[in-house]
Amino acid sequence: MGARRTALTAAGLTAVAALLATGTASATVAATGSADAANNVLTYGSAGGDAVAIGDVLTASLVSGTTVAIRTTSGGSTGITCTASQFTASVATNPAAPGTATESVTAHTFSGCTSNILGTTGVQSITLQNLPHVAAATSAGALTLTAGTSGAIQTTVVLNTILGVTTCGYTSTGLNGTTSNTGNTITFTNQLFTRVSGPITCPASSYFSAVYGPVRDTSQSGSPAVFVN
Repeated sequence: MGARRTALTAAGLTAVAALLATGTASATVAATGSADAANNVLTYGSAGGDAVAIGDVLTASLVSGTTVAIRTTSGGSTGITCTASQFTASVATNPAAPGTATESVTAHTFSGCTSNILGTTGVQSITLQNLPHVAAATSAGALTLTAGTSGAIQTTVVLNTILGVTTCGYTSTGLNGTTSNTGNTITFTNQLFTRVSGPITCPASSYFSAVYGPVRDTSQSGSPAVFVN
């Protein structure tokens, strides 16, 4: 009888230990917000890999061999071309997939820019104002960029012209792009910016196109590529 009671007690303790372990794991998931990594919109290393953590910093430059095109007409050849551009963003939310992850875009830079706009002789700078902007990436592959709390998406372009330096101001109501796990890219095509300040030398409209990738999680060892699930 004693042996049977001992066996039952051991079995009971084992069951309690298993329940406690399960409870601890569940609590950890709840605290980190990263349950099964395959269920998160953003993962790193592979599709369905480890969940990108809240606060992780993501960066991407232009896809090798590509340029930024800022044209005066949609799909046109006149405008500004930049050989380098990079964005930096921190992850704000990364819910279960399918869903929408959000990021705070804290920097977006352009360099190596030239212009073939009539009357211009060069580009001094292109600067994004009112950062951070808000990026939202969906499981379906859509990405939007909208204004943050600092104000509308605005860009200042400083051009060298035959009459001197000209400053042009542009604004956007929001950008629409697409993400792809092939190359871990983000693509923007002919996204409209409208002139809000500057002389007639500044084109009335600018259409922005660029492909960034691979997007990398620089907060993780080795800066692995980021996938959208």
